Amino acid sequence: MRNSKPIDLGMTGYEELFMNDHERADLRKPKVEDIPLSELSPFKDHPFKVKEDEELENLKESIKESGVLVPALARPKFDGGYELISGHRRMAACKELGLETIPVIIRELTDEEAIITMVDANLQREHVLPSEKAFAYKMKMEALKNQGRRTDLTSSQVATKLDAAYEIGKRSGESRDQVYRYIRLTNLIPELLQMVDENKIALTPAVELSYLSEEEQISLLEQMEYTDATPSLSQAQRLRQQSLEQNLSADEINNILSEVKGNQKEYLRVPMDELRKFFHPDTPIKQVTETVVKAMEHYNKYLERQRREREER
Repeated sequence: MRNSKPIDLGMTGYEELFMNDHERADLRKPKVEDIPLSELSPFKDHPFKVKEDEELENLKESIKESGVLVPALARPKFDGGYELISGHRRMAACKELGLETIPVIIRELTDEEAIITMVDANLQREHVLPSEKAFAYKMKMEALKNQGRRTDLTSSQVATKLDAAYEIGKRSGESRDQVYRYIRLTNLIPELLQMVDENKIALTPAVELSYLSEEEQISLLEQMEYTDATPSLSQAQRLRQQSLEQNLSADEINNILSEVKGNQKEYLRVPMDELRKFFHPDTPIKQVTETVVKAMEHYNKYLERQRREREER
């Protein structure tokens, strides 16, 4: 990767001496080139996923009918070829359509400029996952730090000073505090982060859970599967406090998750060891629960038939 741009001394090339202002301005405009897909590499640690969804299908249809309307952006690599900065979805669509080239603007950018440009371009998408924002904001924060700006990354969810997080938030329409909350998500294990993406865990409780150690998060995930429950904000805060006090055992996690929440019905806790003998070892908890409920319904019908038979005698 190139880490610096050529220095522009403001000097005019020999051929420009004989151009008028309009011709000289046109010469310096970014040029669009048709670059073979084989010469383009994805951006390193690109945090935005290219998903096989309706948006990608619509993009493919658009390219079929009208071609690629907005050129991708890339920068040259030291070892040849180009690193794609924006346009990963367009490149994926072109590959699936069997196209060999894609229109690209080639631009010399430092690592920091490339990261900032990549993040800003992709955050304009209509649907951005929390995990994508988390790693994108973190990458941009580091890029701004390397550019010499003040970026004190604190663990607080409350703003204490104006720094790069404010600039990132202003660009993306979010508060400084919210930027820090998203960056905290990068401390979650992949399974919990996916649950945030799937709206199974809300952002603020997820931030609290991000302070648990990796081992504690793994234990939490196991207990969540066992209890078929996700922590509320107050429960997540207590889990964090217990972790801080080094008292967060698997039993304590289970006790906290098993509490009846205000918007939940009461649960009957039955040790799984008592039920596992009736099921295959790999049977999911949800399926076990559904089967037990159905079994109780049949048992209730059996008791009802016995009652009627007694009355008829």
